Amino acid sequence: MQQSRGLQNTAGTEKELSPFLGPELNYTGISEKLGGIPLTGLLKTPPGWIVAFIIAFTLFVVYLVSIYVLLLFGVGVWGINIPVAWGFDIINFVWWIGIGHAGTLISAILLLFRQNWRNSINRFAEAMTIFAVACAGMYPILHLGRPWLFYWLIPYPNTHGLWPQFRSPLAWDVFAISTYAIVSILFWLVGLIPDFATLRDQAKNRFVKTIFGIISLGWRGSATHWHRYEMASLLLAGLSTPLVLSVHSIISLDFAVSQVPGWQVTVFPPYFVAGAVFAGFAMVLLLAIPVRAFYGLKSYITMEHIDVMSKVMLATGLIVVYGYSLEIFFAWYSGNVFEEYLLTNRLTGPYAWIYFGLIFCNAISIQLLWFRAVRRNLALVFIISIFVSIGMWFERFVIIVMSLHRDFLPSSWDMFIPTVWDYSLYLGSFGLFFTLMFLFIRFLPMINIFEMKMFLHQAREKDHLREEAAASAQAGD
Repeated sequence: MQQSRGLQNTAGTEKELSPFLGPELNYTGISEKLGGIPLTGLLKTPPGWIVAFIIAFTLFVVYLVSIYVLLLFGVGVWGINIPVAWGFDIINFVWWIGIGHAGTLISAILLLFRQNWRNSINRFAEAMTIFAVACAGMYPILHLGRPWLFYWLIPYPNTHGLWPQFRSPLAWDVFAISTYAIVSILFWLVGLIPDFATLRDQAKNRFVKTIFGIISLGWRGSATHWHRYEMASLLLAGLSTPLVLSVHSIISLDFAVSQVPGWQVTVFPPYFVAGAVFAGFAMVLLLAIPVRAFYGLKSYITMEHIDVMSKVMLATGLIVVYGYSLEIFFAWYSGNVFEEYLLTNRLTGPYAWIYFGLIFCNAISIQLLWFRAVRRNLALVFIISIFVSIGMWFERFVIIVMSLHRDFLPSSWDMFIPTVWDYSLYLGSFGLFFTLMFLFIRFLPMINIFEMKMFLHQAREKDHLREEAAASAQAGD
């Protein structure tokens, strides 16, 4: 097949073929480096990975304990009250869903637009999507009060005629998240099949070779296999692309269909989608920078990748800032006293520090990304990404809690004070996320092996064509 032509084991040249490829990369080195990490024996696991995994797993145990206490005593262990019936549960739900959007954007949309720079980051961005959706999907179930009856939300055959209330945003969330999770998992697994075959061929341990042989589904790299793989990838990318827009739009309608001040605005769907990609790319950078340093992947995740992702984060961040300005404009232009008071409460109320923290993290800190020197400074990009992640969590707090705790009737106003179980469940969800992420990094190829080879091959072909054109022009002169 044309795309597999030239992937023989030849040494790489030292000149730069692409800013997204290290000059020393070659076909053999890519397989040995990226395949060697998951094929390393358990006894040779890096101590740093073991320490990080123990910390993540400890937080995961905290998560399990928090769920046990919740099931034992009910949602009363949280700080929710009347009128703040939604607290950390929905805040964290929307926050985690947002983080999962960057993976689909990198994998699907950039694939359709033939952006080869995605090859170095799409694999762990896809994994991040799946693990973030897993963290997010738990919150609506736990929020039900009787989570063991969650299956009532799906249209299952039953003799009692208890069908879902399709006018409820909660039912919309179920269909949106489940569809998004299924397509994301399929897209991730299909992309792994050629790499599973590579690990099968590289493995020395008979048990490991058998495992990868089973999950590679008989892949032999034939023209038929590549054709079916490409068709499946394009179909799944086509399905995933509208999901990037629809999933967070549907989640934004959880708020927009209500009459609560600050929620019933039509800007929420695009505003939420931009915020999701904004938070997602911040998390990709928070993961890529340490992994790049720890595993010595500077030739695979180059400074050009960091620069481009920082630009995307800046662009989506400016869209989010535009959404903030629209909220202020709506409050002024509507002439609605409740909307006007909501703005006043955000600026001068008891939670004003969170609102100003949101503005600093999401609107002010990202302005440094206009400068190329900042985008290529790993420490600064890492710090800005932390600020963005905190700021996007603050945004969800402002939207949910600050809109609910002082609504229409002053007699029903109340403060929301999180309990220890609110915090423990939130921190525990990080344990679930990073436990899955560390297992993925250790036992599966975190960077796409065959796509990196393909990218290197294409870069060399382009370089060869440039050399031929230059030689022809010189001969003509």
